[in-house]
Amino acid sequence: MSCPDENLSGRAWTTTWICETCWSSMYQPDIRLQFSGIGPRGNSIFVFEVAGLCIGHVGHLHHVPNDEQFATIGRLDVVMMPVGAGMTLPLSGIVQVVRQLKSAIAVPIPWFSSYPFDSFILGMAGEFVIFDTVGALVEISLHSLPDSPTIMVLR
Repeated sequence: MSCPDENLSGRAWTTTWICETCWSSMYQPDIRLQFSGIGPRGNSIFVFEVAGLCIGHVGHLHHVPNDEQFATIGRLDVVMMPVGAGMTLPLSGIVQVVRQLKSAIAVPIPWFSSYPFDSFILGMAGEFVIFDTVGALVEISLHSLPDSPTIMVLR
């Protein structure tokens, strides 16, 4: 599977796309509204195509994307999602986003304490296989993607 480059524009690197229609990136200095609420272009995600894999690094999400935004992103083979940084969606929103993206592999990042991480894993249990890599490195290829949606825990 390749990244949906017909919807994304390569502004940072030739292998990196930033969706201009719904996401902000390094070009927007402040993605939060001062007090709360949904700001225009208030989410950030970086989409990379590497060795045929479509990989998404979700930055700060301040609202769950709408259907049009999910369609623009397309299906990511691997998604890295913040689950414990405190400057993003509440955990229920993160779980909703991971479910909607339907990635083969989801990697929870960063998690500084066990509470948000454990809550995320509980929210995904039953729908995703939980695989503890027992290390901080994992090799993934287009041909080694799991058949079932998998949460990969890097330690």
